[in-house]
Amino acid sequence: MACSKRSGLITGAVLGALLALLGGVLIPVGKNIISTSIVKESVLENQTTAYENWIKVGGTVYMQIWLFDVKNPVEVILYGLSPTVAQKGPYTYKVRYLPKENITANPNNTISFSVPKEAIFVPEMSIGNEEDKITTLNLVVAGAPALVPNSVLSFLNGIIKKQNSTLFQQRTVKEIVWGYSDPVLKALTNLSLIKDDMTGVMYPYNGTADGLYDIFTGKDDIGKRGIIDKWKGQRDVSYWNDKYCNMINGTDGSSFPPFVDKKKLLYFFPSDICRSIYAKFEKEFKLKGISVYRFKIPPETFASPVVNPENKCFCDEKKDDCSLAGILDISSCKEGLPVYISLPHFLYGSYSLINEVNGINPNEFEHSIYLDVEPMTGFSLSFAKRLQINFKISPAKQIDALSKIKKPIMFPLLWLNETASLDDATAEELKASLNSKVRLLGILELSFICIGVGIFFGCIVALLVMDRKQKNEKDKYAEHINLDRLKENKF
Repeated sequence: MACSKRSGLITGAVLGALLALLGGVLIPVGKNIISTSIVKESVLENQTTAYENWIKVGGTVYMQIWLFDVKNPVEVILYGLSPTVAQKGPYTYKVRYLPKENITANPNNTISFSVPKEAIFVPEMSIGNEEDKITTLNLVVAGAPALVPNSVLSFLNGIIKKQNSTLFQQRTVKEIVWGYSDPVLKALTNLSLIKDDMTGVMYPYNGTADGLYDIFTGKDDIGKRGIIDKWKGQRDVSYWNDKYCNMINGTDGSSFPPFVDKKKLLYFFPSDICRSIYAKFEKEFKLKGISVYRFKIPPETFASPVVNPENKCFCDEKKDDCSLAGILDISSCKEGLPVYISLPHFLYGSYSLINEVNGINPNEFEHSIYLDVEPMTGFSLSFAKRLQINFKISPAKQIDALSKIKKPIMFPLLWLNETASLDDATAEELKASLNSKVRLLGILELSFICIGVGIFFGCIVALLVMDRKQKNEKDKYAEHINLDRLKENKF
């Protein structure tokens, strides 16, 4: 009986050890199972989780806009003094609420689509209404030297004076941002010198589309999922006089290939700045119960070519602003107009940029760009794309409104914050689909290990107790025999 019991305990200990070992083996095996499942569901094709999330509109995206209101327009025009500005905003718009268009699966494992642009004003999230008046730069007057050849500047100056246009003007928020019919452009249109009399910081926007994009589905290589193959039918842009700067790298920023490595850079292509950029890992934290990696645009993205030689091909060495940090000249993709992109309030910019306009106050917390990416799936769950649109004012003796300007001024027109974060319902769905597998596997691993270790040590302890009990019984038996022998010898 004791032998049978002992065998049972030894068998139990072996089984417990095997269970604990199985729990340990499940850790790498389980990770492989989860990885395989995620890869399968991450391909952008019909009936996968990634495709269903990609094709729908998703969370609400808002564009907050702050405009720079000029406080001393007369002093700038008459005496060439530095502008003094005060930001006014936010004026908030709902954007990216329309579904993707022209979705087409291609035979080379890519999928094509375009993103329609439309903005709806959200008054309850704004400080005023779209009819608020702002004193701002007159883009047509400031851009006159870039509109026509030098030989006809005097002619253009005559039109500007005839239309009573000045360097600064009062316009409504709606006009400044989305466009208005300009009297000077209208006069040029009537003379058949140009085709469109509309102008505005973000004109044209409504009714247009960003695309056409061709991105990889990840079917043949999951590491390419979401990577842009072509934009507008081309694998490169043609805005820069350099093959490296013209490259379209990474994704459109909405997602990245799964299994994001925090040690690597994330490349993406924001078409509105006409170039690819990258973000660096900053920290890991929980967003509505989901672990995410935060990546930020580092200072070297808009650094001076002297500091970051990779930026050399993004600037024209013939221009006096090529050595400045914090700005990107995108005139080559804005029909030659002196439009410059920067982070809000010239964050990370050169001292001269920040100080040539009064009222500029850069703040890293409010003005930096970040992406919060779920590392297993690669989807961006939250982001803030903050950009400032600037217009370079240059002295021009042939244009009366520019004749008093003493030196070029990088004038800030507005800055925007395009932001979104997953809502509670989407967060719960993601946690259910993502965490359930991990949680179930973790429970199984822990259960097997704990039960196995418990059984193993339970059986070992029972064996030790059993052995000790048997030893005590043998000792008592031996003692009893010895006593009997002593009694026999005595008598």
